[in-house]
Amino acid sequence: MNLLFVCTKNQWRSPTAERIYQDYANLNARSAGITQSARKLINSADIHWSDIIFVMENKHKRYIHEHFRNQVKKKKLIVLDIPDDYQYMDEELVEWLKDAVNTHLTT
Repeated sequence: MNLLFVCTKNQWRSPTAERIYQDYANLNARSAGITQSARKLINSADIHWSDIIFVMENKHKRYIHEHFRNQVKKKKLIVLDIPDDYQYMDEELVEWLKDAVNTHLTT
């Protein structure tokens, strides 16, 4: 299963999620951001590759629907509601991500 994690600048939240899930068996993880200043800007290849798209906030979901409307029609897109209050691999962020994401991987 291919998991795509999206935040604003692809600096803290989505790279943390990518790191957490990159070593899970049967899972592949990527991360991207939605702004031009993002470390890695989301593109249509990312959308096509993904089975599930996890976004940190509703604004990320809106961006994806506005820019990749046709590509996401049949994709599972989940808003995790994780604010931009954490640094890369922050313990609280790691726990929040695991709790939120794992719920969707077991259903």
